[in-house]
Amino acid sequence: MGLLTRQIRTGIVFSFVLAFIVITAIALYSDVPRVLGALASFRWQYLPLILGLTLFNYFCRFFKWQYYLKRLDVKISWIQSLLIFLSGLSMAITPGKVGELLKSYFLVIMAERLSDGLAMLLLASTGLVLYRFGWEVLLVLLVVGLTGIMVIQNRRLSLAILSFGERLPVLARIAHLMRTFYESSYTLLQWRPLLLAVSIGFISWSGECAALYFVFTGLGIAAGPDLFIKATFILSVASLIGSASGLPGGLGTADGSMLGLTRLLVTTSATLGGAATLLIRLCTLWFGLGLGVIALLIFRSTQHTDVSTGREDGWEEQKQDTTTNSALPENEAQRGLQPASAASARTGDKAV
Repeated sequence: MGLLTRQIRTGIVFSFVLAFIVITAIALYSDVPRVLGALASFRWQYLPLILGLTLFNYFCRFFKWQYYLKRLDVKISWIQSLLIFLSGLSMAITPGKVGELLKSYFLVIMAERLSDGLAMLLLASTGLVLYRFGWEVLLVLLVVGLTGIMVIQNRRLSLAILSFGERLPVLARIAHLMRTFYESSYTLLQWRPLLLAVSIGFISWSGECAALYFVFTGLGIAAGPDLFIKATFILSVASLIGSASGLPGGLGTADGSMLGLTRLLVTTSATLGGAATLLIRLCTLWFGLGLGVIALLIFRSTQHTDVSTGREDGWEEQKQDTTTNSALPENEAQRGLQPASAASARTGDKAV
């Protein structure tokens, strides 16, 4: 546990250093004075709407989270479940999103990310048809995801692979964990729950795509259906590339992809592209990080309260037992302390 804590702390420090480098690079590339001017002229009345769309995404994803827990027959109050779900956002910027383990169930996270990825591909499909940009990378991601799902759904093949792995000395120690992981994966990734999860993901991530649309319009870019399609394509592709990179929160990769696609499809201005990238990341990644930290602090405080209450209850029970024993008549207390041989002698039984 201590090693994991040190790894998380190291990851957080690394993430913040990388975030500082990325933000500085975007600001310098986009011309700092002009970026500050673009941010100053941004229609800040759009900010509550943009943050509300981000919250809409989190709400839909939490609904999917609850559905997955129900499929796995995990019993937990919805308040605790919400705190655990949001706590995962507090570590969204650690390498490989290792902090998402705060949600407790790695399998649910894996299924959630897979369904989100498929939803992102659907959201990007319109842009792929219109702009024919980056389809090779997205096609590879789609093939890999669908292949993994089909292998999991083929029980004969999967069990044969597991049996082969159990005979390998390296995997023999974790063979039972692999089987448990597979059985739960088979439950979550059946076609019906998978299609439902992808549908929820499509709706939820549409919220953040709309958030990017309002970031563009807030910077003075002409609104319209074409801009919404471009915003959806840009956010979906940038998020997929960021997730595939495994870097903390997609830092660098998602930001660079978003900036490049914005300049290619929306505006040639590096200033507007940089300002839009900084704003949408502030309202999604960093906003989620703040919510996650708050939820994590609340969750830890409730856990400490539960532990303290449990200790107090145990002390009261122990105190009550002591009081009861002290209230016994003296002759009964003495009989209770007599050796077994003496008690047996009176009853005619032998002590064993």
